[in-house]
Amino acid sequence: MKTRALLLPAFACLLVSCQSGQPRQTTKGPTLVWADEFDTAGRPDPTKWAYDVGGHGWGNQELQFYTENVPRNARVENGHLIIEAHREPVQTNNYSSAKLVTRGKASWTYGRLEVRARLPQGRGTWPAIWMLADVPQLKWPDDGEIDIMEHVGHDQGVVHGTVHTKAYHHSIGTQKGGQTRDAAVSSEFRTYRIDWSPQQIEWYIDGKKYYTFANEQKTKAEWPFDRPFYLILNLAIGGAWGGQKGVDDSQLPQRLEVDWVRVYKP
Repeated sequence: MKTRALLLPAFACLLVSCQSGQPRQTTKGPTLVWADEFDTAGRPDPTKWAYDVGGHGWGNQELQFYTENVPRNARVENGHLIIEAHREPVQTNNYSSAKLVTRGKASWTYGRLEVRARLPQGRGTWPAIWMLADVPQLKWPDDGEIDIMEHVGHDQGVVHGTVHTKAYHHSIGTQKGGQTRDAAVSSEFRTYRIDWSPQQIEWYIDGKKYYTFANEQKTKAEWPFDRPFYLILNLAIGGAWGGQKGVDDSQLPQRLEVDWVRVYKP
């Protein structure tokens, strides 16, 4: 169910003078600069979303083939974006799914990013809401990665928020991130949010902060987060983390459902 009617007026009153008998002083607040409410059924809006396509493992030994413009894997229905993974052969892969990106459409430096979503469940599922630097030739992890939300089905109900940089990433055992537990993430919608400023990145679930990554004011190796990043929504199957305990095919198909995406600037 959409919650726009509940949330947007609150922000609107921060942005304009609200009257209740007497004029009130305008209060500066975050400004909505980009959104997708997924109100139009069919194909995800091509002016806002592109696709990453392929089945080469994506650097994580993932098992799925990401398709493009295949409604079975990515569609808008009943006011939600559906990203759905299936057990089916696609080229040399045995699973299909989708990975939507705003690369080439929209990217942002600093602000508040919110995604309201319901997560899949089942061993082997690996949904993610995350961001990468919008640069011509991405170098990972040097250019940075912001994981707004990750969840693996073999650890049901644990939500992760993480950064990856040249100095801090899992490959060298220095990864920086936080976790929070919510048993209902696959049965109910939750709002996954970051507040990103030059000083820090903060992670929230339904308005409750659970992790902060501070800018140590050192070098790009620690803080590459001073440039535009684009948004990614995907559902992987298996992989180095998601597949640590195998894949339960009996649980498929599974879907990542997104109610809305909203981006605010300070």
